[in-house]
Amino acid sequence: MEGTLAFQRMEESDLINCLERISSKIPDKILKIEGYINKANQREQLEIIIFKGISSSTTHPTEIDVEKKVFEFDYTLTKFRLYKAPLTNTEDNFIRENQNSSFFLTQRNWN
Repeated sequence: MEGTLAFQRMEESDLINCLERISSKIPDKILKIEGYINKANQREQLEIIIFKGISSSTTHPTEIDVEKKVFEFDYTLTKFRLYKAPLTNTEDNFIRENQNSSFFLTQRNWN
């Protein structure tokens, strides 16, 4: 079941790059992605924020060289949450959530 809900095996960096491109066209939305890093038979929490075409991890170092992969570790993405920018302390900004990685590859799903 977990394999169904978790990221289907498109190359993870390709997914992040595609989401960054869509995000750059929709500057009033923030995509928060949750998942985990696979480390020596353990899972470590991972959180990625994509805003205005740029991705950054709130839990791990992010590569800023555009020639390299954004994240240099083995990870699995499990939850995608869309918010209206800017974020506030309330849940008023929350738009939708999906566990299917391909859902937000369709630009109209960002509205």
